[in-house]
Amino acid sequence: MILKKDCKYDIMTVTSMGIRITPVNRQPVNVSTLYEMQATSAESNVLNISSALGLKAKVLTKFVKDSPIALFIKGELRKRNIEFEGIDIEQGDPWGYRHQFNIADSGYGVRGPRVLNDRAGEVGRTLSADDFDLERLFEKEGCRILHLSGLIAALSENTSKCCLDIALAAKKYGTAISFDLNYRASFWKGREKQLREIFTKIASISDILIGNEEDFQLALGIEGPEAGGKAISKTDAFKDMITRTSAQFKNVRVFANTLRQVENANSHLWGAIIYAEGNWYAVEPREIPVLDRIGGGDGFVGGLLYGILKEWEPEKWVQFGWASGALVTTLMTDYGQPADEEVIWSIYKGNARVKR
Repeated sequence: MILKKDCKYDIMTVTSMGIRITPVNRQPVNVSTLYEMQATSAESNVLNISSALGLKAKVLTKFVKDSPIALFIKGELRKRNIEFEGIDIEQGDPWGYRHQFNIADSGYGVRGPRVLNDRAGEVGRTLSADDFDLERLFEKEGCRILHLSGLIAALSENTSKCCLDIALAAKKYGTAISFDLNYRASFWKGREKQLREIFTKIASISDILIGNEEDFQLALGIEGPEAGGKAISKTDAFKDMITRTSAQFKNVRVFANTLRQVENANSHLWGAIIYAEGNWYAVEPREIPVLDRIGGGDGFVGGLLYGILKEWEPEKWVQFGWASGALVTTLMTDYGQPADEEVIWSIYKGNARVKR
């Protein structure tokens, strides 16, 4: 896959940054009094693999002026080697704008995770392409990959238009588009027709398209896999779905997805598959221990895009993506911060021996 050269940025995203709070010691929210806090968004989590390993990453977002939460988010992004650009707007009255809160119970054993998204008054819902100088970003400075997610694309009417407008501008100047469909029913309620149209337009100009069978069916209207009355594996179902999707979205050069089977909150069967350059590449599901599952999928996408940016062969893309996702499930943060590439490759190889 050939990417644009001589760019200031390797990877960029549009996102609405917020806060995640998680009870310590994997306790349920309703009985906890002590929490850990982190800055988060699905899209910035994807960038974190590349930023941790030395590539230039940037988020396009929006902040509440003079908010201590906004200052915390900016500080956390700096620590993670992620640049940011976004205007600050006044909070208004006490019922005005703020950053989203994500309240997450990691689960334990037979007790599954529970996540509450509190997004009332979220400043990121007002994002607009007019907030940014797109000609400067994508023509003069340049970016190799723009990553978009269905979460930000479906967040509000403003963000839907913002994502499409920025994708069209990036494409105009030769930036590759990565789109993780990330279908969420609660975001789509009452807006199905509008969002289907927006998602289809973004997918039609995307170079990298990520999603599962449900994402492709519900977000893009792709016909479901036909099993002929027989049970088929997740891998076969995904291949069947991609065959249908690739016929409609001929611009897409890479299709990707994780394969996950939950044994319990602490143990998953984790796999991944991609379709690139007319060939299938897969890591068959294998058991991994799970400290916190949130962000594992974003870690996979981050590792996949890092491999593409490094211009490796496709077989390495899926391997590095799989291991990056597995890394994130061992962390209480929902993003991965590998010390070096060797950390990721050791996970793929199953080598957990001490390194001195």
